[in-house]
Amino acid sequence: MESVLKKVEGLALLHDRIDPKIVREKNIKLGLRNEDGSGVFVGITSKGQVIGYEKIIGGDGSEKLHPIPGKLYYCGYDVEDLIKGKEGEDRFGFEETVYLLLTGELPSKGDLKSFSRELGKRRALPDEAKEIILNRPEHDDQMCSLHTIVSAMHLFDKDPNSTGIRDVTRQCIDLIAKFPTIIAYNYQKKLMKKNDRKKLIEPDPDLSTAENFLYMLSGKVPDRFTAELFDTMLIFHAEHGGGNNSTFTTRCVSSSGANTYMAICAGIASLSGHLHGGANEAVVRMISDIKRNLEDWESDEEVKTYLERILDKKAGDTSGKIYGLGHAVYTLSDPRAVFLEVKGDDLAKMYGREKEFSLYKRIAKIAPGLVNDKKGKVVCTNVDFYSGFVYQCMGIPKELFTPIFALARVSGWSAHRIEEIIQGRIIRPSYFSSLKGMRGYVPLSKR
Repeated sequence: MESVLKKVEGLALLHDRIDPKIVREKNIKLGLRNEDGSGVFVGITSKGQVIGYEKIIGGDGSEKLHPIPGKLYYCGYDVEDLIKGKEGEDRFGFEETVYLLLTGELPSKGDLKSFSRELGKRRALPDEAKEIILNRPEHDDQMCSLHTIVSAMHLFDKDPNSTGIRDVTRQCIDLIAKFPTIIAYNYQKKLMKKNDRKKLIEPDPDLSTAENFLYMLSGKVPDRFTAELFDTMLIFHAEHGGGNNSTFTTRCVSSSGANTYMAICAGIASLSGHLHGGANEAVVRMISDIKRNLEDWESDEEVKTYLERILDKKAGDTSGKIYGLGHAVYTLSDPRAVFLEVKGDDLAKMYGREKEFSLYKRIAKIAPGLVNDKKGKVVCTNVDFYSGFVYQCMGIPKELFTPIFALARVSGWSAHRIEEIIQGRIIRPSYFSSLKGMRGYVPLSKR
């Protein structure tokens, strides 16, 4: 086997590398990105809008990207206003956000009550699904476990392959309701020494999504501050435009006519990749490394020197990356990170971690300038820079950081799936051939 693998690997590296000259000559949009780093327009959506720069037209007619403070909108509503609205009325807001993304409209009081009640009713899993969770082979990958169980949910649908909007909407609402339960059960299974269905905590239909998930993890209803902050985290992660990799993947698969379960599994698969999900785990590992290697966490000079070594691939995991820094769209600021920096102070004081969080903020202050000096890029801290710290304070294990991302983002995936089906055209971009010409077939006896 080893010789076969070595041969295939060598030939793949020989033929699959990209010639930069061809990319420039043919103006190929690698990663569906323009030369200035902005995304190529490939569709239309009313769901999420992510803004981090504006285009400025120069005197010669050329376009340049001008960095501006980041903004995030759901169906035209500023997410900051959604957060302020639910905080001002002392209520949870994730259910309202899900309704907004699915329908394009804010719910009335009655509609929100009915929708929330429906989500609560649909949280429980069939006993057969619980058995699948309990009897799967032992492993420690929570995203793979989520993928497996979501795929299996088609077994409990009388019409799983329907692409009628009513059926798709039913399926999406059902999955949005069940994701927290699946994730909690998958993690509980990991902790079990012996399978016992009685240890799986039944969801409480009367709790909010945020309260219920935290309750299912610990068996205790969380305090109001923690539950409301977790609710805000879910709102922040619910949607991020059609161009983020997992949402675009969901739309691509949906455009082929695939069923809801396959399309949502495609989103999970995309999010499992370390270039999309998992960044907050990387931040936590990076901070741990920095804490171990710095004598004085409060020294700007010592922090700066170590961050420079990370960028030079001489420290950390030698990737040259300062995790939690930079974003495909946001430049000067990520509105979610701005909020979490403020809330992080409150959490740090509650849990006696002020010194550690001061280190986070010191890195956030110093790192963007270093990246700009070394790479000429305008970058900011993103939501992942602080979210791991927030989850740690809540007592959430790092294995669940990315599944929680999926717990929230399934609402956005669902909204985009419905939109893609309504728009109804299969996504099929073109690829330029890297071959220099056609090749004549050579008989096996002469090779």
